[in-house]
Amino acid sequence: MSNIKSTISAPSVLTDFKEITKMGLSISVVFSAIAGYLLGAVEINFNVVLLLALGGYFMVGASNAFNQIIERDLDALMDRTKNRPIPAGRMSVTTAFIIASLFTVLGLVTLYIINPKTAMWGAISIFLYTSVYTPLKTKTPLAVFVGALPGAIPFMLGWVAARGEFGIEPGTLFAIQFFWQFPHFWAIGWFLYEDYKKGGFFMLPTGKPDKGTAVQIILYSVWTILASIIPVFGFTGELKLTIVGAILVFGLGVLMLVYALKLFQKRTVKAAKQLMLSSVFYITMLQIIYVADKFLR
Repeated sequence: MSNIKSTISAPSVLTDFKEITKMGLSISVVFSAIAGYLLGAVEINFNVVLLLALGGYFMVGASNAFNQIIERDLDALMDRTKNRPIPAGRMSVTTAFIIASLFTVLGLVTLYIINPKTAMWGAISIFLYTSVYTPLKTKTPLAVFVGALPGAIPFMLGWVAARGEFGIEPGTLFAIQFFWQFPHFWAIGWFLYEDYKKGGFFMLPTGKPDKGTAVQIILYSVWTILASIIPVFGFTGELKLTIVGAILVFGLGVLMLVYALKLFQKRTVKAAKQLMLSSVFYITMLQIIYVADKFLR
């Protein structure tokens, strides 16, 4: 009887809710969106910041819940995911679907209150992640390319929330986060290769953790660095970066590139984990530097 109680206790329900919506990932997406908003805002409106944070969380939470409904049978095969709420039997598909649907509606309504274009990009993000990326993950390594599209929207979404329009500035923010995702997710795909294989996911560009994959990781790391320093040259409209900001971002990029080169040399799980951590550090610090550079210049 005590076991039954423990599985439906309040902490368990809260933990499962956090897991089905991937709270950690959702918060990082909200961070990106707010950074984009601060870059685009002429005057900071804290009501918009709050709506963006809520809308962003709902949007990512919905995508993740739909993803876990679709992949529940595959999740049960992998060590990384077998204890998720649905495959572990702690949450029904119906409950997860209600959460996902409610989050979709709340997310789109919240973003629409900011402006219609923000809601449109939010809708595109949910659609691509759920209806295109998720089914492709077991079919082709190109799924990572498709997944990088919704994954790159949050940083850009913040600027669109601030300005109500799409242009070169949010396009540049999109490009930065788009290219960044390849070294990031391929590093994850590398160190989780054996586990992913159990679920039939082939996330690496060559299908396996080899030199070919490592070379592509290096190339996309270089593209990420180049996209990240473009604003210093002054042709990205109102998205600007000072020389100091560009040097700091470039230094961060070199650090990530060093770990990408280490992965090429060693091709080990440890090297892949180090690259993944350095990529998270890179995108977080880049966003902080971009915002600080705007307000301190």
